[in-house]
Amino acid sequence: MLTTKDFDYELPEHLIAQTPLEDRSASRLLVLNREDDTLEDTDFKHILDYLNPGDALVVNETRVIPARIVGVKPDTGGHLEVLLLNNTQGNEWEVLVKHARRAKVGTVIVFGKEAQLRAVVKEELEHGGRIIEFEYEGVFLEILETLGQMPLPPYIKERLEDPERYQTVYAKENGSAAAPTAGLHFTNELFEQAKEKGIEIIPLTLHVGLGTFRPVSVENLEEHEMHSEFYNLSAQSAERINKIKDNGGKIVAVGTTSVRTLETIANDNNGEIKAGSGWTSIFITPGYEFKAVDHLITNFHLPQSTLVMLVSAFYNRERTLQAYRHAVDKEYRFFSFGDAMLIL
Repeated sequence: MLTTKDFDYELPEHLIAQTPLEDRSASRLLVLNREDDTLEDTDFKHILDYLNPGDALVVNETRVIPARIVGVKPDTGGHLEVLLLNNTQGNEWEVLVKHARRAKVGTVIVFGKEAQLRAVVKEELEHGGRIIEFEYEGVFLEILETLGQMPLPPYIKERLEDPERYQTVYAKENGSAAAPTAGLHFTNELFEQAKEKGIEIIPLTLHVGLGTFRPVSVENLEEHEMHSEFYNLSAQSAERINKIKDNGGKIVAVGTTSVRTLETIANDNNGEIKAGSGWTSIFITPGYEFKAVDHLITNFHLPQSTLVMLVSAFYNRERTLQAYRHAVDKEYRFFSFGDAMLIL
């Protein structure tokens, strides 16, 4: 039986990328070939050399919202920092509150000098989060743009000069608390080159929650409770994916979020890809049989995280950890602003 510690590796702190490269596609790329068990060091701008006409890049169009907001409790004047995770229904959101013990059910929090947002804590969740309901006039996301900050992961200590660098160039659908980071390496120029080569770009949406990046806290993987994330695949995208597969092309998932969406849909439809939307809490670990994805583009992930487990399921646990050790030895950059892997 595999345990969480089986997905651990040593990472020197200086390899955690703190800032994005000036050129998105200048990041390094480690290519893992599952057929002959080889590793190859190259640069991301050469990624199309490994793909063929008739293949498809499936990208997650989610856009990170300025989800970190600071409010005040009118009764005490105390400040509370709130991080929006998921829009559960209507004006209700699942959130994390810093110093959550000060946010009991019924607590009122106002945001902005003119209290553009007012929130009431409706529910306390087992993992320490809260369900809060917002009251406001106008458009919620427009208000959030004026009050909120980009919620960078805690391992990034440097200030991000340009918030758009934590968005993919194709980000469109507002709703994520974190970026689908494998897509950060792509440029519009790379996409034009892909289209010229006969490689399709097919969009879907999965709104990324911060639970994606958290290390697993239980030893037995079967006891891990996976977070839920909202996904959507349009009828047009489903049709295009099926056409690619029927013609013998490869489905190349850009990021683990694209994998989670496609595999959720395939599992729900006996291996078929159909249009649909909903919430997924799929937890992919070694032994899982992939039904939709042929190749994977992904970043280097946190030790003992569900993302390392997913990559290990797609490749092989021992080989994945070997590749991570190789990346450490070669001083690749890790995590959100780091370098990438392509698994063929």
